[in-house]
Amino acid sequence: MYTADELEAAQRIVYAAMPPTPQFAWPLLKETVGADVWVKHENHTPTGAFKVRGGLVHMKLRKDRGQVNGVITATRGNHGQSIPFAAKRVGIPTTIVAPIGNSLEKNAAMRALGAELIETGHDFDAAREAAMQIAKDRGLDFIPSFGKELVTGVSTYAHELFRAAGELDAVYVPIGMGSGICGTIAARDMLGLKTKVIGVVAEHANCYALSWAARRPVTTNEGVSFADGMAVRVPNAEALGIILNGADHIVTVSDDEIADAVRLYFRCCHTIAEGAGAAPLAALMQERDSMAGKRVGVILSGGNIDMPKYEAVLAGRTPAP
Repeated sequence: MYTADELEAAQRIVYAAMPPTPQFAWPLLKETVGADVWVKHENHTPTGAFKVRGGLVHMKLRKDRGQVNGVITATRGNHGQSIPFAAKRVGIPTTIVAPIGNSLEKNAAMRALGAELIETGHDFDAAREAAMQIAKDRGLDFIPSFGKELVTGVSTYAHELFRAAGELDAVYVPIGMGSGICGTIAARDMLGLKTKVIGVVAEHANCYALSWAARRPVTTNEGVSFADGMAVRVPNAEALGIILNGADHIVTVSDDEIADAVRLYFRCCHTIAEGAGAAPLAALMQERDSMAGKRVGVILSGGNIDMPKYEAVLAGRTPAP
């Protein structure tokens, strides 16, 4: 999907703004799961999620091309923090569109990064459609949540994981719009590894699982989960093509299983995971019998969970979407 030169350029851009994130094989997770589990801690980036890597690469290359017009994008929060974080570094103004009822804390973080925040639409896909219209009305450049430069940027986390942990038998990756899993597939292929890349979706935001089964894009009527980073209804066709060719399979997890995984991360690692970040561990727990004794990676894609939801999870409940 990208060349070695493009990867090296992406690494230079990313590491000018942040250090590599850690990956640890936690003993209590190994004891609980029955496998050697390597956690990739993307909750340790400057924005608390993996998306910042793609934003840094895309915005720097945009500036280098002389594309300094204002930009607009849609988000549930992590992509919407990555773009203004990176845009501020290169002096480009940013507008973010988030759905009504979006995470209050993610909204506050986006505003703190200097973005103009517009709240409209009942879910991510409605907000995305609104953002595209606002881009036309205001003469802004619309940035989709999936694109080659975004994928090249986020793939740097997979290179870090594979270099540190070596060849894994499998790695579980959450699927929102698809940049994370596509970046992982690209890194695996570039390194010539045999690691199985396994996608993870939420039970009521399962458009990619349905698309996987149908071998074509399938849009759903809802994309609902407290794991808001995975709550999409419309799959990206380009991302789906990469997933169909490069993933081993897709696991569907319930919100209850995701909440269990958030608690497991706190108990075994004393680390905070948002819903999408915990979903890969939930999928591994679902498949732990087939993964017993193997070396497995899980992408903890972010830790940006609102305090009331985290309190509910730690109290043994599953938050409402």
